[in-house]
Formats: sequence, structure tokens, C-alpha cells
Amino acid sequence: MVIPSPFVYWAQTEGAVTLKIDLKNVIQPDLKVLENNVKFAAQGTGARGESQYEFNLDLFSNIKAEGPGGDQGTTVRIFDNRVELSLQKETAAWWPRLTAQPQKPAWLKINFDLWKSEDAQDSDDERRDVMRDYPGMYDRVYKEEMGYRKEDLKKVYLILYNLFQFVGFTYVFAVMAVRYAKLEYDSVTDTYEHVGPAMKFLQLMMYLEVMHPLFGYTRGGVLVPFLQVSGRAFVLFAMIDAEPRMQTKPVVFYLFIIWCSIELVRYPFYISQIYKKEIYILTWLRYTMWIPLYPLGVICEAVVILRNISYFEETLKFTISLPNEWNFAFHMPTFLRVYLLFLTFPGLYFVMKHMHKLRMVKLKPKIVIKKSK
Repeated sequence: MVIPSPFVYWAQTEGAVTLKIDLKNVIQPDLKVLENNVKFAAQGTGARGESQYEFNLDLFSNIKAEGPGGDQGTTVRIFDNRVELSLQKETAAWWPRLTAQPQKPAWLKINFDLWKSEDAQDSDDERRDVMRDYPGMYDRVYKEEMGYRKEDLKKVYLILYNLFQFVGFTYVFAVMAVRYAKLEYDSVTDTYEHVGPAMKFLQLMMYLEVMHPLFGYTRGGVLVPFLQVSGRAFVLFAMIDAEPRMQTKPVVFYLFIIWCSIELVRYPFYISQIYKKEIYILTWLRYTMWIPLYPLGVICEAVVILRNISYFEETLKFTISLPNEWNFAFHMPTFLRVYLLFLTFPGLYFVMKHMHKLRMVKLKPKIVIKKSK
């Protein structure tokens, strides 16, 4: 069971730090104050109602934790609607932050009622107007606070998305591998029947990757992801899902294997980048596996389209003939021929050129320049 933390509002002077703990009806808190750490636990009413609350703070610098008679450097005052702690700094100095780590807990806030800065000239007895003395400070701190939350939520979302896609493609790959191990080549013809729905759902989810740069969640352009995702979606939905006879062809099995192999490396690589962890083998695979897999994937997609030309000439699926109320004609087999000629292989060149530039940037050797003494 996860024990929640109460909201804690902090402020400082040159010689002390105050903590206001937003808890009601606290009777006897369990408080431990060390040289650079404060542990608090109590039963009370907070943001999550009546519950047990606790927090653990590693402080930026040391405080006067113990005096001759115990914790004389700490003053505790319990009110009906809050608990206040006053911590005396071991060395009089202004702290740039309260916590030892630069990452601030979400439940830690600034107490604007008591806030003072290093350049404040006010006496301790004078009631200060923060909005008057520092008219831009509230907006700045508020933006930093909201920016911290937005950054944190964005990171959580991207991790969950990439993890979901990785698990999904792992499932598809595992199903195909297990069925092939049991049935060998006999499992190839009904591959789409067993993993087709999962593959379609994962493919639709990939359109989120096109929108991520638009929302500012990731860096990079929109055109290349859109072309890659749309090209794969066209083959999956318009070529394979729309033609039952194509679903039993062995090329579908090989195409799904290639797609899964690419994604089983790509999504873990993205997760490592979110955590800013450089795993060389993962980076090398991400920017090397495309060299054989992208051309093989395009060849399989081209085979699917080429086989479908005769099927669509027979069924006239997606073909619009004249006369009609729109006065518009569209011949699907002709479109597929044009698609193969002008989009498939030129598109492969465009994507391969883009990936080659990324590979040269990511895998280029690091040059260390040593200064001569």
C-alpha cells in the first residue's frame, strides 16, 4: 500500500527554514530530524481525506538537528488545520532549493506568505507583500511549477505509449514464432487470422507518433513519420484486410516478421532516450537494422500490391465508374500501378536517405581533442 504525502509549503530566511504541512486534526506526529533529513508521519485529514500521511525530505544542506537537550534546533507547532516546523540552519546561508536533489517532489510547494529572497532588506517583524516586491515572481514560479508537472506528465505518457507498443509487437511476434515452432510452414497461411486484429490496432496507434511533434511531445518533423505510417497503413488496411485472398499468402507472414523486428528495437530505444540513457547496442541496432529490413519490407509490400492488381481488376473494389452523381471516375488497379512506379521505390529512397543521415549523426565516432600542456 502506497502511503500518500501531504502538501508541504516551505520558505526560508538566511538562518532558518519553515515547513507548513497541510494536515488537519493531527494529534501526535512522528517526527525525526537529522542533520540533513526530515521524516514526518501522522494520522490526519489531507488531500486524500482521513488517512496516514508521511514524507521524507533530504535537505540541501545541514540543519541544527540535535542540541544539548535533544532536537533544540527544531520547533514544532500543531494547529487544527496544519503543522508547522521551524528548522535552524547549521550555517547561515541562502539555499537555492530545499531538496538535495534538483528534482522537486510534486507535493512540495512554496509558501508565498513567508517567502523571502536573498536580496530582501526587510526586517523580520515587517509584513512583506510578495506581489508588490516581486511582481513577476509568482508568475515565474507558477510557470515553473506547471512546467514541471507538464514535463512530468508528458514523460509518463511517452513511456506508457512506447511500452504499450513494444508489448503489442512483442505479442504479435511471439504468437507467430510459437505457431511456427509448433506447425512449421503450415502456420504461415493463417497468420493474418491470428495476429491481424492486433496488428491493425497497433498500426492505428502509430498515428499518435505523427501527432507527437505537433503537440511538442517529441522533436523532429511530421512528414517522414506520416509517410512511413500511412504507407504501412495503406498496405495493411487497403491491400491485405480488404482482400481475403491476400490474407493467406506467405508474404503476409514475412511482412509482419519484418515490421515486428523493426519495432522491437525502435520502441525500447525511444524509452531509453526518454530516460536519457545511452545503450550503445540498442542505438547501433536502431540505426543499423533498417539497412536490410527496410528494403525487404518494401519488397514485401510491393509484392502484396502487385498481387492485388489482378484481384482488384476482378472485383473492382475501390473502383468508381462513370456515370455517377459526382462525375468522377477512379480505377484502383491503375492507381496501384502508379503507386508502385512513383511512390513505393522513390519513397524507399527518401526514407533510406533520411535514416542514413540519422545514422551518420548517431553513430559517428566521438573526437576528443586533448589540450597540450
